[in-house]
Amino acid sequence: MTHAWRSEGAILVGGAAAACGLGWLEGRTTQFLLVFLLAYLARHLYYCVHLLAWLRGHTNELPDGNGIWSEIFHHHRLLKRRHRRRKRRLAKILKRFQQATSALPDATVVLTREFSIEWFNKAAARLLGLGKRDTGLRIDNLIRSPQFVEYLEKRRFNRPLTLAAPRNERIRLEIRIVSYASDRYLLVARDITQLHLLERQRRDFVAHVSHELRTPLTVLKGYLETLTDSPDAVAEAYHPMLMHMDEQILRLQYLVDDLLYLSRLETTQEHPGKHRPVDIAALVQDICKEAAHVQARHARIEVEVMPGAKLLGNEQELRSAFTNLVVNAIKYTPETGKIEVRWQADASGGRFEVSDSGKGIPAEHLPRITERFYRVPGSDNANPTGTGLGLAIVKHVLNRHDGRLEIQSQAGRGSTFRCHFPRKRVVS
Repeated sequence: MTHAWRSEGAILVGGAAAACGLGWLEGRTTQFLLVFLLAYLARHLYYCVHLLAWLRGHTNELPDGNGIWSEIFHHHRLLKRRHRRRKRRLAKILKRFQQATSALPDATVVLTREFSIEWFNKAAARLLGLGKRDTGLRIDNLIRSPQFVEYLEKRRFNRPLTLAAPRNERIRLEIRIVSYASDRYLLVARDITQLHLLERQRRDFVAHVSHELRTPLTVLKGYLETLTDSPDAVAEAYHPMLMHMDEQILRLQYLVDDLLYLSRLETTQEHPGKHRPVDIAALVQDICKEAAHVQARHARIEVEVMPGAKLLGNEQELRSAFTNLVVNAIKYTPETGKIEVRWQADASGGRFEVSDSGKGIPAEHLPRITERFYRVPGSDNANPTGTGLGLAIVKHVLNRHDGRLEIQSQAGRGSTFRCHFPRKRVVS
């Protein structure tokens, strides 16, 4: 750069000196100097025009130039070569990316901010029925499922959406949409037909087995009651065995009832239009009174419910979920402890909360506590009639009411189960 400036300075100073010398000889120094400055300016304009034409792509080559322009043209040529190399490198990366995504079994679609199709792979063409002519069209013009249209409008992309494939209703797809690059969305659709079939078979199996178990359990329960009510029919030594058998049959009945109820929740289509405002104050009071009869002696129950509180939902399902939480608190809290049942609502939504001063749940068990049949080791004695399905039912009911379950617990310091409901569910 120093050499270029020196060369430019030499042109300016040398030219000005030559113009002044010639002008002095002719007696017209000012005129000769003015002519030189005009020629110097014309030189710069000439090179500016060539540079602008080159930048606009009107010409492929730059002149060699002289002075500072030689350095400018040289750096522009270097930048163009670097740009070409970068462009080739990016083109290779893009080609590899397209080859990799084309090989994926999952449908992949790149969407603009307005959900217009920008690019898609072969799996998307097969599963979603997209073609080349669909590029540039909105994705909801091609996938016209009401569920999918609502999914896009509400932008609830934190949860996947399951629906039938547009071209084949036998194929079940799990659709996820991820935002990236601030103005793009990536739609990924996975074929879960086999998983869907297996899940349906599992639900049907559980429902059928639970239903079939009811009859033999009822018969056994009847025979045991007959034997228990007739002390002379059975030797006294067998009475403890009969009582133990009765307890286990009762536990099986609870298990069958919970399995059937959970199966109904899974197989019954949710109908938000059938939801009605539920009087939470009355519901919670009834639940606490009924739950208090679970044990003859139990911890003190304190109820704090906002008067007039109402929640839009299914009263039977909400009663089942809230009852499970209250009954669990009673069973696992000593008589000297305290149970607090609260309902609160604010701008963020509504919260049903059950806190107890029981022995709590160790931290390592909290991630699995809502799994079916999962029970904290050592809790069997405190809850001999438990089935391990109560919290699974609670979680499923909350999902059907757009809610979520939050659990806070510490071993030896009690537990708090908090049900969060969105603002749209709370009735003013």
